[in-house]
Amino acid sequence: MATRTALRRALPSIRSAVTHPEQQLRFTRSFSTTIPSLAPTPSSSSTSAAPEYAIPDPSRPTHFGYETVTESEKRERVAGVFTSVAESYDRMNDLMSFGWHRVWKDHFVASLNPGFSPLTSGPDPRGPQHILDIAGGTGDIAFRMLHTAHNLNANPSVRVTISDINRAMLTVGKQRSTLLPASQQAALSFVEANAENLSQTRPLHPYPSPVEPTSHDSHGNQEQAFFDPATATASIPSSSVDLYTVAFGIRNFSNIPAALREAHRVLKPGGVFACLEFSKADRFPVFNALYKEWSFRAIPLIGQLVAADRDSYQYLVESIERFPSQAAFRDMIVDAGFVVAGQGYEDLTGGVAAIHKGMKPRV
Repeated sequence: MATRTALRRALPSIRSAVTHPEQQLRFTRSFSTTIPSLAPTPSSSSTSAAPEYAIPDPSRPTHFGYETVTESEKRERVAGVFTSVAESYDRMNDLMSFGWHRVWKDHFVASLNPGFSPLTSGPDPRGPQHILDIAGGTGDIAFRMLHTAHNLNANPSVRVTISDINRAMLTVGKQRSTLLPASQQAALSFVEANAENLSQTRPLHPYPSPVEPTSHDSHGNQEQAFFDPATATASIPSSSVDLYTVAFGIRNFSNIPAALREAHRVLKPGGVFACLEFSKADRFPVFNALYKEWSFRAIPLIGQLVAADRDSYQYLVESIERFPSQAAFRDMIVDAGFVVAGQGYEDLTGGVAAIHKGMKPRV
């Protein structure tokens, strides 16, 4: 409580530093990013064919926190991180953010107003709507979506698919969903998938599962906690999703441009891509210094004391630091074929987090 009070006094803008984009559209522009491995060739402005940097390559260098690893190694190591923290993930989020992650998630969902679909024909916008929640893990966003759509907007025709590459996180979400009303449980589905290739998915196989083939990953586990595309039995079709959401997950992807292009593929024309992610608070130097001090000193220590896992939370802090700035990530979204309104993003809590939105153009 004392820490929270001190931050509020030092930074009176902590709750009010939110910008609202003007309603103008940005179309495809030159790509910009601070991650060298994602830099495109000058001829990659067309979205008809994916440029080389947006095609997953297991051997391509990328980053895992401050380390340089290959895309395949990052995928496996991120899986290890989230398998390790799955059971304590929500509790740790409360401790790390003083509960502010709940405020951000509530605002994110409210800004999307699920249940009122802009694609619905006819006078009533409360038509069927398919929401795909990527890296949905423990269900925080999906459950809020269903509550808003079913209870506040009185639209029981909204269904949500929670997708995650990590079976341990999905299993926690599946367990938590049993507390939802029966109508909302019936509108939920859980699938294992890699966000970089949603043409290969399968229904959730709970983790651990005695029926899975025995294998060993680098952590010595007898079965992989992350999705193996060799086990795929289904896919998410092109132009089948009204709303694509991803919250605090996209920075962990091994190839972000590939995931953005998959989002563009599965969305219907006029469908919306919406992302909530940690970002940069560089506009407020004093606040930013305090925030980084807290992140790098306190969060790994809390991870060690509460979850007995310092290394995983050290990675999470480093992954936030390595994620592109708001403007750079906005340009990545545009480069994937989306159009954005105004500056393309909304800062939350001085830029500690940001909401990004893009629309797939109507044909």
